[in-house]
Amino acid sequence: MSAATVLLDPEVLSGFLADAIREYGACTPELPPRSWAVLLGRFTDDAMHVERVGFATNIRETDDTVLQEFDAAIIPRFGACYANGRRGYWCEPRELMRITTEAEAEGLEVLGSIHLHPDWHRIGPPHERGLRVSQEPTPMDRHLFQGSGWPLNMILYLERRDGRLYHSLGAWAPPPDTEPDAGCRAIAIRLRTPERVLE
Repeated sequence: MSAATVLLDPEVLSGFLADAIREYGACTPELPPRSWAVLLGRFTDDAMHVERVGFATNIRETDDTVLQEFDAAIIPRFGACYANGRRGYWCEPRELMRITTEAEAEGLEVLGSIHLHPDWHRIGPPHERGLRVSQEPTPMDRHLFQGSGWPLNMILYLERRDGRLYHSLGAWAPPPDTEPDAGCRAIAIRLRTPERVLE
C-alpha cells in the first residue's frame, strides 16, 4: 500500500533515539554504530500513522546464511566496507514473526523500519570521509528497502556539532521492483504538535 505522508508523535521514537545515541557514543572508526527497529502502526486514509517501534536481534555477524549472502552479493556490489559485520542489518526471522504477531493482536501492521545514519564522514575512518552521509538513503539502503518491500523506510541522521548532538529524519518509499537502480521516493513526515490549553 502506498501513502503520501507519515504521521508521528515524536515520543514514539524516544526509545529508538536513546538507542541510537548509546550506539553513537560507544562507536569507533572500526566499529560503526548501528541501531535498527521495526515501525508498527496503521494506514489511515492517505497516511501511515506510526504508533510504536519494535526492536529485534541483529544476526548480521552470526548467521552463516547471512554471511554468505553478504560475501556473494553485497560486498561485490556495494564495496568492501560491508565486510565489516556491523555494517547492514539482518533481523532475526523468529523475532520479526513475534513482533508481527504481537502487532496484529493489537490491530497494528508492520509499516517498515527505521535505522541510524551517523555523521560517518566526520567520525569514520579517514578513507571513508569523502562520501557525505545524511537522512537520505545510500545505494545499500535502496537495495535493502527494495528487498523488504515495506512501504515505509525511515532514517534517523545523528551528528555532533559544537559538542552537542542533533538529529533529523527522512522517510522513503522503496524503489519500484522493475527499476532496481531507481531512487527512493521521499515521504512527507508530519510530527504531532503538543496540545496546550490556552488560558
